[in-house]
Amino acid sequence: MAALTLLDGQSEALTQAAVDAALKGDVAALRLCLERIAPPRRDAPVTFDLPPMETAADAAKAAAAILTAVSEGELTPTEGAHVMALIETFRRTLETTELETRIAALEAKE
Repeated sequence: MAALTLLDGQSEALTQAAVDAALKGDVAALRLCLERIAPPRRDAPVTFDLPPMETAADAAKAAAAILTAVSEGELTPTEGAHVMALIETFRRTLETTELETRIAALEAKE
């Protein structure tokens, strides 16, 4: 809190000082400025072949495609795990939708 109190109202001057230092060749200031302009990405888009998914069986095929992509080095294990989680969420959504449809059909018969 003490540091924030001291810095209160000084952000513009401090930013300008960092930019000026960076322009004069201060590597640390340059790094700081560049990280604010274009921060490092936490993740990056991945591109790989994935079969279309409309059914739970399709989700199983997509999961197999993910495993293949990981085993062939097209995706990292972490990327594969993240995409696999998306596929699992999609599969559960399909399953829930199918169950709702079945329940509605049973209730309509009553």
